[in-house]
Amino acid sequence: MSFEIHPQLLADCYRLGRFELCHVLLHRNAVLPWFVLVPETRVAGLFDLPKQERNAALDEAALVSQFVKQELGYPKINFAAIGNVVPQLHLHVVGRKPGDACWPAPVWGHLSDGSAYPVARLAEVTDALVRGCALRRV
Repeated sequence: MSFEIHPQLLADCYRLGRFELCHVLLHRNAVLPWFVLVPETRVAGLFDLPKQERNAALDEAALVSQFVKQELGYPKINFAAIGNVVPQLHLHVVGRKPGDACWPAPVWGHLSDGSAYPVARLAEVTDALVRGCALRRV
């Protein structure tokens, strides 16, 4: 089975690496730390995954959540598996804190255009995920 990440996700995000089940992307807009995890499955909904895969996807999202809290300093996490625009199953893990660019509104539909991550910062985030969360580079 050949697996491909939806082109819209690849256009909107940097591809950082992968865990056992999920590919890990980072939204290009550097205003907030917005990670997107894409489970390697053809299932379209989180709750349609078999229990073991669903638990693995949630565990991997929890790893990213802890990373955002501990390493990036965002005390609140917004989590969603919406899929209205991109039909491929993907999980959003977004760091939030009072006073951020969208606070207190949700990021969806409220995030202003922002600059992309500098290459050095992108490398720092990726390296930290490799060290702290066992992310595998692709």
